[in-house]
Formats: sequence, structure tokens, C-alpha cells
Amino acid sequence: MTGGETMFDVAEIGSTLAKEDYKVRMPDLRARLLEAQFHLRRKGVPVLIAVAGDDRIGCEELVDRLNEWLDARYLDTQVFEEETEEERQRPRFWRYWMALPPRGRASLFFGGLALDAIADRYLGRIDSDGFAARMEHVRTFERALVTDGMLLVKIWLHLPRQELRRRLKRKDSGWQLEQRDWIIFKHYDEIKPLCERYLQETSAGGAAWTVVESTDARHRSVRVAEHLLATFTARLDEADAVPAPRTAEAMKPAARPVDVLGSLDLSRRIAEEDYREQLEDQQRRLHKLSLRARKEGLSSVLAFEGWDSAGKGGAIRRLVWSMKAANCRVVPVAAPTDEERARHYLWRFWRHLPRAGKMLIFDRSWYGRVLVERVEGFARPEEWRRAYDEINDFERQLTDHGSLLLKFWLHIDKDEQLRRFDERANTPRKRYKITEEDYRNREHWDDYLMAVNEMVARTGSTGAPWVLVPANDKRAARIQVLTAVCDGLDRLL
Repeated sequence: MTGGETMFDVAEIGSTLAKEDYKVRMPDLRARLLEAQFHLRRKGVPVLIAVAGDDRIGCEELVDRLNEWLDARYLDTQVFEEETEEERQRPRFWRYWMALPPRGRASLFFGGLALDAIADRYLGRIDSDGFAARMEHVRTFERALVTDGMLLVKIWLHLPRQELRRRLKRKDSGWQLEQRDWIIFKHYDEIKPLCERYLQETSAGGAAWTVVESTDARHRSVRVAEHLLATFTARLDEADAVPAPRTAEAMKPAARPVDVLGSLDLSRRIAEEDYREQLEDQQRRLHKLSLRARKEGLSSVLAFEGWDSAGKGGAIRRLVWSMKAANCRVVPVAAPTDEERARHYLWRFWRHLPRAGKMLIFDRSWYGRVLVERVEGFARPEEWRRAYDEINDFERQLTDHGSLLLKFWLHIDKDEQLRRFDERANTPRKRYKITEEDYRNREHWDDYLMAVNEMVARTGSTGAPWVLVPANDKRAARIQVLTAVCDGLDRLL
């Protein structure tokens, strides 16, 4: 683009394609697209094709054509229109995360992220700052997908205003037209700048938009098919990246964080009598607040992290015992399943997000990426380092949605952990909780300590602060957790 030209100005070149040329070129393109799709599937590459534009009819026709050109057995078409009641009860991006393809499959998104954002801004549902924030979420979302290995292709079909006018006046196209086509035409000059801004600001990080003039259907089809084939082929030609070996250097943070855990008072104790009294008070309080949260539609997400045997399970049980079983759910997080490994690591947490009024408790959480996966070398340095931004964006979407988000780190010292390990090993009813792996992990205590301090420093935002819990005394820890949950619910309600 030069001077004052926009992405749309460059696209408006009036290209057409004769029927004879189309018949000659299209069969070969279709055959090569099918072959490329097969090889991408064999290599386990997830593919996401996003189709949007100011030519609604052209977009619908293109979606139909793509289902003809590609092997529809491995292509899932997702049409995003008005949010359903289930979708409205969760953060906005939940429905997009749920529709993502696993490795080796392809998804076709029609509408969705782009049209949602532009429509919300045009209709005044969000202001300029809200529009900017939405685009930042989109950039983070798409960057996370691309860096995780997804092939993302974004196609915008553009129809010049004069062509849209001709289409609206044609008698033979009346059956295809909808009220929104007339709205786009009537407010074209107001909507066009929003579209241009969205495309420009969401074309970074390996997720650029390709604008295709949609005046001539045959030109449009060939142009899109050629672009898809070129993109598929370029991805297949890329050399497989070789993961870097885990080294001590790779473990180091960019700057050594403050030792926030070292400032906790692990000598804190609470007497048995005081504990029973406070436990009853806080559980009664939580019971009432949880009923009120259910009535008012306030959802809550609690994430529990901490050292092995720090008392996460005991604290979670005291929470659950305080509420009606229908109002809360606990998700224990272990090694990912095959289904979860086939997608971005955050997918398995997005999928569990609660409906309005419910509480979801994660026993271990998305912080595994910057803790155990980092320390044990399951994630490459570039993966866990970029995870901080991905996690912050995820949590910002939860709090922007109005959910209560609390993150707990239960902290004990190394001697207390060993004492609890030995107690478990020597107690028949607790023996199942301890393994040789638990003892072995103690060798990485200092690595974990460094990772936790950096995690707290880089993900402790105002809207999603860490609650650091001295847990050498289990009773005091449980009271602090219960009190923090009650205070959080009370504050938002």
C-alpha cells in the first residue's frame, strides 16, 4: 500500500475470470488442495481457515465451495451467529476455543471473531477502548495458536460499494438477500473504517489477513484456492523444528524475581479450639454466599497450586463441604490425555469453565506450563516463556466476564514436606498418596522455588492476584483459604 491507500483500495482492481479459464484452472487446484490437505493431516498439523467479509453472500458461497474442494470428513465448519444462552454464560472466546480443531484436522470458521468485534463496535456495545481491548485479545489468541503449531489462514471477502448496490437492485438475487445486507449498504461508509482498522491491527504474528475482491465469483474462487494451496504448500515445505535440549541456562528467568515466598511466616499457628470456631463461621458464610452467587449468576474459578503435600486437597474439601454439590465442581489436573495433547494446552482449561452461578475448582491448573513443565523439561523454553502472556490474557478474559478468579499457592518448607511424606509412607490409609517420584522431585526444590517466584511476579495482576498461603500449619491454611474465597465473593456480590 502507498500513500493513503487502504487494504480495500488495493483489493478493488475489478478482476474477472472467464468461464473457460475457470474450467481449465480449477480441477488442478482442487486436486492439489486435496493432496496438500492429506499431507497436513498425516503430519498432524491443525488447520484453521477463517472466512469473513463485507460480502455475506460471497462468504456463504465460499464456505460451500471449500466443503467441496477439501475432504469434508476432516473439515469441521463452524458458523458463528448470535451467541447461545450457554455461550453467554461464559467468557466470549469460550465458543472459539471449543471449536478449535485437534492436530491433524481442519476447521472452517465463518464470521466469528472479526464480525463479532466489528458489529459490537458499530452497534455501540463496546466503545473505542473496548474495541482495542477486543483486538488485543484476538492477537493474543491467534498468536498462541500459531506458535503452538496451528496453520491459520484468514480470508476477507471485500465487495466495493457500487457492486453491492448493483447486487441489491438485481431482481434475480432477491431471494439471497437479508436485512443485514441492506444495513451494510446503508452504513457502508461508517462500517468500512472499522473493518479496515480490525484487519490492520489483527494481521500480525503470522496471522495476516488476505483480502480478496468478491465482485466476480470465478475470480474469487480461483484466488482463494491459489492462496490456500500456496499456504498449505509453504507449511509442508518447512523443516521440522528440533526441540532444544533442556539446560540450566534455559531455566533461568530474564531477571531474578523477588523471593516473595521467603517473606511468608511459616511459623503461624492456630489453636484447635479457635480453628473449629473459625471453620464453622467461614463455612456457614461460604454456604450463604454461594447460594447468593448462584441466584445472581456470579461464576467463580479457583486455582490451587503448591508444593506436594502442602494441603491443597484438605483445603479444597473444606470448601466443597460448605456448598451444595450442584453448585461446585472440582477438576483434578494430571498429565494431559491424548485428546488434550492434540490441542493448545489452555484448551483443557477453557473447556471446563463454569456456567453462570457455578464454582469451578482446579486442583493444579494452567500454571503447570510454567512450573512442572518448565522444571522437568516437558515444555521448551520458548513455550513456557510465552505462556505468561497467554495466561494473563486468559485470566483477564475471566475477570472481564465478571467471574471471580482466585489463585492459591500453598507454601511449606522443605523439612515439613519431608515430614509429611514420611507420615504418608507410614500410614496405611495415606500410603497411596506417596510415590518415589515425590521424593525424587525434591531434588529440584530450588528450581521450583525460582519458577514459583517468577510465576507470582509475572501473573499477579490486580484483577487476578495470588493468595500466598503459609501452610506449615494446615488449620491456619484452611481458614485463610476459606476467608479469601468468602471475601472475594462478598466483594463482587
